[in-house]
Amino acid sequence: MWRALLRAGSAAPRSGPGVRGERRVPGARTASRTCATVRMPEVNTDHLDEQQVQLLAEMCILIDENDNKIGAETKKNCHLNENIDKGLLHRAFSVFLFNTENKLLLQQRSNAKITFPDCFTNTCCSHPLSHPQELEENDAIGVRRAAQRRLKAELGIPMEQVTPEEIFYLTRIHYKAKSDGIWGEHEIDYILFVQKDVTLNPDPNEIQSYCYVTQKELKQLLDKAARNEIKITPWFKLIAETFLFKWWDNLSNLNKFVEHEKIHRM
Repeated sequence: MWRALLRAGSAAPRSGPGVRGERRVPGARTASRTCATVRMPEVNTDHLDEQQVQLLAEMCILIDENDNKIGAETKKNCHLNENIDKGLLHRAFSVFLFNTENKLLLQQRSNAKITFPDCFTNTCCSHPLSHPQELEENDAIGVRRAAQRRLKAELGIPMEQVTPEEIFYLTRIHYKAKSDGIWGEHEIDYILFVQKDVTLNPDPNEIQSYCYVTQKELKQLLDKAARNEIKITPWFKLIAETFLFKWWDNLSNLNKFVEHEKIHRM
């Protein structure tokens, strides 16, 4: 099955605890999110997915290069290259969820996504929002609450299955990447690890496929991406090439890699 993934460039079905046995996530959900809006640059979004466009009104946390909060701005404005080029920077997180067999859950982003559609990436990547629960900074608890929220929204993982206390905060990376001529990313990204067997019910508007992989299988996927046969997100590429495998080798002893005072400039 994994060889089929490498040939076709889409995630193969996997078996095991909490993983459904189909390749694509059928059906669709209707988003019901209400967010504050602000004046936005004149960018035509008529051709984009309606549900994803609604999410552009969410308020992200603006930060300086030392991750100090300096304000809030819409997800749309935070991801426009014209603003990124002026230095706009926001807070984000990347979750790496492993099952009890030490396999890493990957997702392939849906083709409805505005940035980096169809790309393979780590378990969950998103942003804490600018409201009190997710702004709280002590031990990154606000970011960990946001991760719990997005694991439910994207992957359908029941919130009681992964609590903020079970999400392990390792370190931060600062990176910038363009998705296309209009959209991009400029983030300080909190790296979060979880090891647990979970129930999955992904939202097809967020995720088009998913699978658990071994280290060997991930290296095959990275090799395929290096040959431009599939696409991976730039943050996942940076983390995989720099840190991931040494962390993966030490899932039971991650404390020695904790660097809460450091921001890795990538």
